[in-house]
Amino acid sequence: MRENPVRKAWAEGRGAITAWLTIANSYNAELHAHEDYDAITVDLQHGVVSFQQAYEMLQAITTRPPAPFARVPWNDPASIMKLLDGGAYGIVCPMINSREECENFVGACRYAPTGYRSFGPARGVLHGGPDYFEHANDTIVTLAMIETRSALDNLEEIVQVEGLDAVYIGPNDLSISLGHGPAPEPKAKEVIEAVDTIYKISKANGVRVGIHCPSGESTRRRLEQGYDFIAISNDARLISAINKKELADARG
Repeated sequence: MRENPVRKAWAEGRGAITAWLTIANSYNAELHAHEDYDAITVDLQHGVVSFQQAYEMLQAITTRPPAPFARVPWNDPASIMKLLDGGAYGIVCPMINSREECENFVGACRYAPTGYRSFGPARGVLHGGPDYFEHANDTIVTLAMIETRSALDNLEEIVQVEGLDAVYIGPNDLSISLGHGPAPEPKAKEVIEAVDTIYKISKANGVRVGIHCPSGESTRRRLEQGYDFIAISNDARLISAINKKELADARG
């Protein structure tokens, strides 16, 4: 089965960096796949991406080395399995708040006996290879988003779920859940402490930790701290930022 570059990065002792795509366009996906990312994540939760468009974007990504990942709209087995069958090598699942929810998520990503994923990998075989079934459980990466007060309260149980590879911190929703406004870079002391707690508890239980960052500079700091999977902003925000800069330069 084709190697998962994110797992390769982890095996080499470094954190993986992913692009985060919210714009539904296969050319957009292809452009990002030509850069030196470890993964390209297609966002079906907050991005303007349908399932059909996601499949086309996954096709574009798999022409290049980065691992094709997807954030599903919700913790729904049908959505998870459909994206895995479409060739996704990693699933980011939002709003995991309990051990049971995490077990349901991870189980949908694994074939029996460790899970309950239904067999019919379609594009998974085209991308992964004819031995897909034999290696899929060990190749696909599961990332549970920790972004609420409930998830914090239940974190010790969540990170003990067998088959969970990593947690992924959503700073905006975590900040909102703790009584503050959205903050891509945590500022409130309570939120900063919550992020540190998630990191320490997860690492202590052998679970890797990811986080969404607003910039390359922020990403570098998190990598230096030992984070394992980081997204640099998203495509729409990066386009907006470069537009603002170039227009400002043009107008003096």
